[in-house]
Amino acid sequence: MALATDFLQSLVPISQFNKGQAAKIFDRLHSEKELIVLKNNQPSAVILSLEEYTRLTEIEEDYFLLLEANRRIEENGDKKTVSLDSVMDHLGISKEELLDAEDADIE
Repeated sequence: MALATDFLQSLVPISQFNKGQAAKIFDRLHSEKELIVLKNNQPSAVILSLEEYTRLTEIEEDYFLLLEANRRIEENGDKKTVSLDSVMDHLGISKEELLDAEDADIE
């Protein structure tokens, strides 16, 4: 029953935007992940909190990285591979140094 209540609470009639209540609606995103905008009593759009949008885009990015990793594994076939641990040993990098390193943007 809680799911139905949560769903009903997340509904926002588009008329509220026309009544100057946009600021109130956006303030709700501090406590709710998403709001569903109704137009003519039908779901028309979804407004996501910044945190939820970021979470979803990170999941999407991870998914595409997983697809690419699987493609590379299949493409590699039975060729010899090198483990991460052996590469780190060869380069003199510890796991702690790796965890402390800043994220790098790769384009």
